[in-house]
Amino acid sequence: MKTSQQGYRIAVVGASSLLGKELLNVLEEHHFPFSRLVTFSDEENEPELPILDLREGSKTAVLDEQVTASELDFTFIAARSRQMPSFLNPTQASGQGRPEGFIIDLSLAAPGEEAAEPQIPLPRKVASVPFLDRCFPLGEKEEGGESRVYVSARPATIVISTLLLRLAARFPLKSAVANIFTSVSEIGSHGIEELQKQTVSLLSFQKIPRKIFGAQLAFNLLSRPGGTGGSELRALEDRLRKQLKEYLQGRVPLPALRLFQVPVFYSLAVSLFIETGQPVAAEKAGEALQGERIQLRRRSQDSPTQVEVAGSDKILVDSVTADPDHPSGLWIWAVADNLRLAALNAVEVAQSLCPRIAL
Repeated sequence: MKTSQQGYRIAVVGASSLLGKELLNVLEEHHFPFSRLVTFSDEENEPELPILDLREGSKTAVLDEQVTASELDFTFIAARSRQMPSFLNPTQASGQGRPEGFIIDLSLAAPGEEAAEPQIPLPRKVASVPFLDRCFPLGEKEEGGESRVYVSARPATIVISTLLLRLAARFPLKSAVANIFTSVSEIGSHGIEELQKQTVSLLSFQKIPRKIFGAQLAFNLLSRPGGTGGSELRALEDRLRKQLKEYLQGRVPLPALRLFQVPVFYSLAVSLFIETGQPVAAEKAGEALQGERIQLRRRSQDSPTQVEVAGSDKILVDSVTADPDHPSGLWIWAVADNLRLAALNAVEVAQSLCPRIAL
């Protein structure tokens, strides 16, 4: 393992995206030891955000297309663009050899990305959540050979899996239903830009843009995209459903899942209904949820909101509520900072792989 004095050689693809900027912040805050940091950015495709601009105070992206796979220990993919680094493109990577380091993919879906899975010519490992994997280990699921590409689980996958796995460790579960209320930052800067413009246009009685969401989202809620827009929302729901199934691997009942687009800039909320094998007291269920990354509210406290969780590493969970008409039914409300949770998980994936990198 490399010492902090030597440091690791890191690349961040999509460094100018919202998730890329948060990833750079987490790397710095957690003092991740690196001797070289290369950022691949696509600034010309990032819109200006006049109301909520997270560029201020962030690291400056430096484009370096000459980097080869052998020069990097970790490559984080925060967002995808049509001009990916050559060592990630199988049609251009000939002669560069297989990477000696690891690729950590936390992008899942990005605006404008095609539905096909990214073509990274290396064995892939299913979504990883290190703090959960320590208590609920997963077997390796690779496409042959040693994995060099690790998929960092998305925030909704982390929140839902944390709640289900911890409850299942104490009580048998029969079924679950998850409603995900996603903010526009999950789509990216383009989603934030359109929500801002919709809000301003509505207040000034002007025509609103609908390219991203296909309908009015400002002062509204969408259960599905409208019109010809909203392809990003459809792709996000499909990929979340697929990733959740891959990560849980039958350890708990796979929840029925619906994604709702809400007029919120940042953070994520999940409403989870769980049916247990036998009636369970809400207080006992709450005790089972407590642990790393979870902060549980008491019934005497206010319910956690998407606004207050922004910038926090924690998953805030409201006091568990029993369903009055279903003796074995429990309701759980949880919120998390989606960008923060995704970036933190990716850095923890890298930290777990550090011992496998030779000096």
